[in-house]
Amino acid sequence: MSAAVEFRQVSRTYGAGAATVHALSDIDLAVDDGELVAIMGPSGSGKSTLLTIAGTLEIPTNGDVLVGGAAVRQMSSKERAALRRRWIGYVFQDFNLLAGLTAAENVALPLELDGVRVRPARKIALGVLEELGLADRANRYPDDLSGGERQRVAIARAIVGDRRLLLADEPTGALDSANGEAVMRMLRTACKRGVAGVVVTHDAQLASWADRIVFLRDGRVVDQTVRPAGPESLLAHGSPR
Repeated sequence: MSAAVEFRQVSRTYGAGAATVHALSDIDLAVDDGELVAIMGPSGSGKSTLLTIAGTLEIPTNGDVLVGGAAVRQMSSKERAALRRRWIGYVFQDFNLLAGLTAAENVALPLELDGVRVRPARKIALGVLEELGLADRANRYPDDLSGGERQRVAIARAIVGDRRLLLADEPTGALDSANGEAVMRMLRTACKRGVAGVVVTHDAQLASWADRIVFLRDGRVVDQTVRPAGPESLLAHGSPR
């Protein structure tokens, strides 16, 4: 099994002198294809910074990040942008939906950017929205959707197509338990077909869906827990409690 993303002695600092903030310090972490990893820790522990670096949105101050075996530091900004578009699905806390596009158009956009024709892309997008209970919202614009509906559209956009790495920052924060469970089942299904998933969360129940839980404190990995039951067992027994 290969690593979809790997951190090698990664550190990230902000500021200088007395104002220096060590967001991450000497992180060693690999997430394999088909693995779902939850990142937990108190506020300010470096969770979101780890996610943005995994998504190539930031470059570490020190150390190396490999995505699909390719060293991110050696890529140009254009190459990193192409890698994000083709390889990485990202669910941001603020959703980042395009206000001028409908829900279906937002979800279909990554496919169209990858060269899929408009009609097939929209058909795929509608199928994903239906799985998330949003079939009747497909032609609505983001401003006409509730916060939970916008969050599910953002998740649909992240998982659509042939992504290899899914990154999610509190993906069920605005959802009720039933819709949160639907989202986690979709993430698990994506992992079953070989996609790697990294989920930042404060929610222990959400984290319990993961194959592995990584705990951060003060920018360092302080502990890791591996689920004794695999994904097949998890799905067979329904939502963890």
